[in-house]
Amino acid sequence: MSRLGRLGHNLYVGQVSYDFVGRRRVWYSISGVIVAVAVLGLSVFGLNLGIEFKGGAAFVVPVSNCSVPTARAAVASAGVNGAQVQSLSGGRIRIQTPTLTTDQSQTVANSVASACHVVAGDIQIQIVGPTWGSQITKKALTGLLVFIAFTIIFLTLYFEWRMAAGAIVALIHDVLITIGIYAISRFEVTPATVIGVLTILGYSLYDTVVVFDKVKENTKTVAGQNRYTYSGAANLAVNQTLVRSINTSVVALLPVAAILFVGAGLLGAGTLKDLALALFVGIAAGTYSSIFVATPVLCQLKERDPAMQALARRVSARNSAVAKSTGQPADPDGANEVEDFDQPVASSGSSAGRPTGPRNQPRRAKPRRTR
Repeated sequence: MSRLGRLGHNLYVGQVSYDFVGRRRVWYSISGVIVAVAVLGLSVFGLNLGIEFKGGAAFVVPVSNCSVPTARAAVASAGVNGAQVQSLSGGRIRIQTPTLTTDQSQTVANSVASACHVVAGDIQIQIVGPTWGSQITKKALTGLLVFIAFTIIFLTLYFEWRMAAGAIVALIHDVLITIGIYAISRFEVTPATVIGVLTILGYSLYDTVVVFDKVKENTKTVAGQNRYTYSGAANLAVNQTLVRSINTSVVALLPVAAILFVGAGLLGAGTLKDLALALFVGIAAGTYSSIFVATPVLCQLKERDPAMQALARRVSARNSAVAKSTGQPADPDGANEVEDFDQPVASSGSSAGRPTGPRNQPRRAKPRRTR
């Protein structure tokens, strides 16, 4: 068995355990810092919206010896200010301007063609009106809200409302980080970006549902025993699915990284860049949030339940009694013990169902042999 496989086995049976739920304040602090940086970047820089969202005109100049300053000066000489000029792969140049009429766009194309020594008919022109751009923005926001609404309904029916709340917090966490990185990196937001964001929301939910399904299995009969709190059982579930989450994320990130760094960086495929960045950041953030955000939020909400508070008191009393008898420090959540969660254990007032050591009984005398 490989080292990772051995670790996965030890995590699953409880021989190795990491306290993800108990250290939730640490994870909340880390997430808070990352989200704060993302929100700050969004408020300071704003999103670099593409032409599809804010409207305008885009010109792609074919391969030539034209430079970016030359193209910018040609646009200014045509009477258009505020143009964004950038170089593309293969020596092409992309020019984006505010909304123009047909005549104005043709004037700009002629001016650029003259300055760059190309044929005006070879320049690709795309004109998007501001009304169409606002409609695309509204549809994107509507799709996001509908997605979140159906997610809440599904998770509430399949699990419970606390799990739905934990999943939604993780989703908001992932979206804020992704949007913040787009604002800081100044990547252009295009329809491909929206597709990427919706895709990562689905991936984040998939990872969270896998963890929550194991939490549901481990806590099915948690109220009928006195060894584990709800947080202890949920923490074991996170450990049991940890290796699976890491393996799934690595396998998903490798092709996305190839698209982002090879396809967009080396080959210059601009459309792939918009999609790949959202996928790369979202998958990484979704893996983190399903382990360090969603489950701790669920446990924090669940521990407010009177039944779970009563269970916590029983576990604390039982662990204190065990600590006194063995001289070992008490485990507050009981998360380091291994037990089948489907088998209910007797309450703290009885010793039935508890693992006991060998009885301290006197040895029986061996019968004498008679001849």
